[in-house]
Amino acid sequence: MINQNIDDDREKRIGFPEVVYGESKSIADLLRILAHFVAKDSNVLVTKLQEEKAVKLIKEYPKAFYDAVSGIFMLNVIEELTGENEVAIVSAGTSDIHVVNEVYYTLGYMGVASKRIADVGVAGIHRLLNKVEELKTFKVLIVVAGFEGALPTVMGGLLPQPIIAIPADVGYGVAKGGHVALNAMLSSCANGISVVNINNGYGAAMSAVRILNLISKK
Repeated sequence: MINQNIDDDREKRIGFPEVVYGESKSIADLLRILAHFVAKDSNVLVTKLQEEKAVKLIKEYPKAFYDAVSGIFMLNVIEELTGENEVAIVSAGTSDIHVVNEVYYTLGYMGVASKRIADVGVAGIHRLLNKVEELKTFKVLIVVAGFEGALPTVMGGLLPQPIIAIPADVGYGVAKGGHVALNAMLSSCANGISVVNINNGYGAAMSAVRILNLISKK
């Protein structure tokens, strides 16, 4: 048995709580971690959790929330956030939904309202152009794309906000796995785009949270 060393002071230190990476943890470890948060009467977010593990955890915590598409698990269902959407999660196609949902539920857990805008990829660029005025209203844009990963570059040439790009493991042939999209985003000619790792919706969401936390202090 490995002793748990949970970072309970993280929120005081950097502005958001510890989140649990679920994919490589055993059910026994996850149950011990969840029990820690239950004892504190606190919610917790678990990422990349496989469905077979989630089924077992929900037997212990029947009020828990699980999204099988993204692998997001929470001890408590978060309430629908009201007020202005601060982040737009823009995706090239519906095949990117596993990444989009990871961003969406992570932001919701952190108390950030966001909107999902799908199917505006460069293969039908008019769809994106029709959304430009709406997209200007958000503080941060998170952009998900597979295949050649061109969407963040196009948006970076049209819109002024911070753009966080996520390469998705979607596409045919050499594109599958997300490495083509990752390299394209890292090589983008659009100024100031930030890029996270393949399928790292959680990382992109937390980058947005850090930006928004700074904005709120001004």
